[in-house]
Amino acid sequence: MSFVTRFAPSPTGYLHLGHAFSALTAFDAAEAAGGRFLLRIEDIDQGRARPEFEAAIFEDLAWLGLSWEEPVRRQSEHMADYAAPLQSLVERGLVYRCFRTRKEIAEAIASAPHGASEDMFRGEPLPADEEAARLEAGEAFAWRLSLKKARSVLGPAYFSLVFEDETGLVRAEPERHGDVVLARKDFGTSYHLASVWDDALQGVTHVIRGEDLRDAAHLHVLLQKLLDLPRPVYRHHRLILGEDGKRLAKRDQAATLRAMRENGRTPADIRRLLGLQA
Repeated sequence: MSFVTRFAPSPTGYLHLGHAFSALTAFDAAEAAGGRFLLRIEDIDQGRARPEFEAAIFEDLAWLGLSWEEPVRRQSEHMADYAAPLQSLVERGLVYRCFRTRKEIAEAIASAPHGASEDMFRGEPLPADEEAARLEAGEAFAWRLSLKKARSVLGPAYFSLVFEDETGLVRAEPERHGDVVLARKDFGTSYHLASVWDDALQGVTHVIRGEDLRDAAHLHVLLQKLLDLPRPVYRHHRLILGEDGKRLAKRDQAATLRAMRENGRTPADIRRLLGLQA
């Protein structure tokens, strides 16, 4: 079996120790398997992405001793690519236009009668005449995946969706996420749709990432099934925590690779700090 993995950061801040652990874990796994390591820039959030942060990603990873295949895929350069999978879902009635505001969604969740286990938003498409009127008025909307329709289309297969991770085979539970947003009126994709599509397009066989993204696999397996995409193997590694015991964030400037490099740390030091073999 071929082995292709990737590191897919968003250029919305400087890389920190947690990113280094994820990148090095994926890179080391590819090398050990005689496989391929890809770098993908997930910059669909153009409101927060910055060119200086992207440049720093390349600089930091090269400093760590990583190499990757060229060209690097930047999602912002391929926004048109995501129209095809979205249109496929639209044509099959698997997504619907949701015109609710964030406040209205929060209120709907708060008033749900089923308690905490049902706290993810689920909706229904509007009647055709009401939807047409709202579209005519130019109202904003989100394309939401309909779990109800997905269950109907897949039938028993919906309840036998599985993925492989470090614990073995896991039964997927897409309902953990509710009816997620896959795109918006003025924005053609979301993280979930773009990530799943790009992994398939790039031939990624192993998704290696932090355990904070473990729940995403439950949804991604469903999208892969609906879009007839290959299902990669998932590996979720431990998170690197700060002194306060919380997951590192890009605002933790002292833990950025740039700050550590400027303070005289070496790539070998970083590996030792992370408990990785040099």
